[in-house]
Parts: sequence; structure tokens; C-alpha cells
Amino acid sequence: MPTPAIYCASVAARTRRIRPGPMGFVTGLYDPIRIAEEIAVLDNVSGGRLEVGMVAGIVPSYFTGYGADFARRKENLTEAVALLKTATAGEAPFDFDGPFHRYRRLMLSVQPLQKPHPPLWISSRDPALLPWMADNGIDATYVFLFPRAEAARRYAGYLRRWREAGHPRPPRIGYWVMIHVDETDARAIATARPHVVEAGRRFLHAEPFEGPFEEQHRKLAEFFERRGEPGEAEAFRQLMNFDYLFERDLVFIGAPDTVAAKIRAAAAEGWFNTLFCEFNFGDLAEPDLMRSIRLFGEQVMPALAGYEPF
Repeated sequence: MPTPAIYCASVAARTRRIRPGPMGFVTGLYDPIRIAEEIAVLDNVSGGRLEVGMVAGIVPSYFTGYGADFARRKENLTEAVALLKTATAGEAPFDFDGPFHRYRRLMLSVQPLQKPHPPLWISSRDPALLPWMADNGIDATYVFLFPRAEAARRYAGYLRRWREAGHPRPPRIGYWVMIHVDETDARAIATARPHVVEAGRRFLHAEPFEGPFEEQHRKLAEFFERRGEPGEAEAFRQLMNFDYLFERDLVFIGAPDTVAAKIRAAAAEGWFNTLFCEFNFGDLAEPDLMRSIRLFGEQVMPALAGYEPF
């Protein structure tokens, strides 16, 4: 998402109740005061409905075109959060000293409607970052490529730290996953299969490959191996293998009762209580897409109402 603020403004202009938000600003690609300004204006444009996601950035290619520092991306992330908190703490000029940016006597000309700022999300399962997120009341997300059992181990500490911090509500732990719902399991599988494969191909082709696709695919998996994440590396290797993803419930596909059961079981295993549903993947025809969304809203969501995995 190269221009998250423009996208969110467009969503806000066409909706009344949905809470739009980017997931998220790749903080190392921005001056953090720019992020704070866009958040403040977007919250006003949306009538106080904004949710804000920030991300450190997962692969080096996000940074090379900007000449940005991939190695220090996490410091950029924590600096952007600290700057946002400082900038929205009041309507007086402020000073700020961070590892990359220093400001003197700045003041936002527009403050967010939500006080002190819109809810914050960070997509992370980093054991070193999660305690800081919990202390600061920042909700978390992770993607289906990361093993749910390992995520549960990491988020157990995050949840404990959140409770110790005394925040007034439970944390939201989001899980991003492709979902397709149809009248029967067989019809859902037949419809979704080629589009899951195509979504994986497009995701991998988003990287600026310099050699044969197969070689670059292998190198991307090896990147996660070097990060100490063998489960995610294997999922990357199998990203275009529908049967692998389907049999391990790394995609939720089926009739409404099937999908609801898959979600409930996965949430208990992976300790998430929020879904980031990717309905529009591959080249799904609009009637298939809209039927999936309708069935999810009318039958899957009611089946999960009130369910909390923790």
C-alpha cells in the first residue's frame, strides 16, 4: 500500500460505520511527524473512526527504493510511536529527541478527534517488541504464514504483560488470512483453489526478483530460515500449494459452518481474537466474492459471536 492515507480517506468518504485504517505505515519510509499529521487529519476526515497500523517492514526490498535503513527498522517503528504520543499529548508546542529525528517547538495544527490518539496496531510477533507493545497498549497482528502454536507461546507473554499494565480493555490480537465461503464445502474449494494459488504467485512476484522466479522464491524462504523462523520459511515454500495450505487450515475455505469451526479451532490454537479477512484474492469473480462476504456476515459471524479464545 504505497499511499495508505489516500486509501483510508477514500474509504472514510464512502462509509459511515466501518473503522478504516492502514495496516500499516512502514515507518522507516517516513518522517514520523508526517505520519502523525496524516493520522490526525484522517481521524477528522473519518469522524473519529480511524484505526492506525504501523509496521517495521518485513523484507529488505521495501526499503531499497527509498534508500532507507532496513537494519534499524524497529528503532524507526518505536520512534514513530513515541513521536505520535508526544505530538498528541496536548495542544502546546513540544520538543522531541529520537534516535533519528529531533524537533523543537512543533505543534500539530490538527489534533485527532479520538483522545489521545486513534487505537494503534503493530503487526509483529517479535519477542523483543511484544512486551513494549503491551506496556503501551498497542494491539498486535500476525499473518497466516507464521505457525499458530508458536504465536500462542509468544502472545501468552504479551497478554500477561498487557494485564500487568492495567489497560482498561483486553488486547486485540489479529490474524490475517484468506477466506472463502460458499453454500457447500465442495463448491467453495473448487472456486477458491486457483485463486489461492494466484494470490501466492502475486505475493511472491511483488518482490523485485533479479533471477529466475524459482531461485528467488527459494532465497526468500532462506531469508526466514536465517531469521530463525523455520515454520514461516516452510510456509513460504508452499505458498502456491493449495493442498498444503488447505489441509493445515492456513486458509479458511468451505461452507459457513465449516469456516466457523475452522476459525474457532485456529483461534484457540493461535490465541487471536480478531480476524483480518482477505476475501478478495486472486481473480475471484465479483458474484463469488460478494456471495462469500454475504455468507460470512450472515452465518459465520453470528456463529462466532461472544467467542473469546482467552
